[in-house]
Amino acid sequence: MARNQKAKAKAEQAKGKIKETTGRTVGNESMEAEGRLEQARGDARQAKEKAKDTFRH
Repeated sequence: MARNQKAKAKAEQAKGKIKETTGRTVGNESMEAEGRLEQARGDARQAKEKAKDTFRH
């Protein structure tokens, strides 16, 4: 289960980075902000999973 959540976090970070870069390239501030938000969600999910791993071991 943890591996699945970690993969989701990485995917969300990558998707956010792509959206942010695309938004910046085409000049769409809304898309750029949405991309940053997705990256932050991915970062938070990843931090949560790392904390879980710390307490498991």
